[in-house]
Amino acid sequence: MEAVKNIISIDAEVLGGQPVFKGTRVPVETLFMHLEQGVSLNEFLEDFPTVTRQQAVSVLELAEKLVTSKNIQKLYEAAA
Repeated sequence: MEAVKNIISIDAEVLGGQPVFKGTRVPVETLFMHLEQGVSLNEFLEDFPTVTRQQAVSVLELAEKLVTSKNIQKLYEAAA
């Protein structure tokens, strides 16, 4: 899996520091919002051509690792 810093960028000058796909102005949250609405990954990539398939897949892999971690309780506590 690719390093988070190579996938996601957080910069106060870009969308007020919202996490975006590195090298773009597309918020990472947008991917999850589209998927929640039933939009396919291919459609998302068509709508946001500056995001590469590898970037999107890497974010999904990262999310999967986070929510299936054996230390998920620590993650919940940190996020609260």
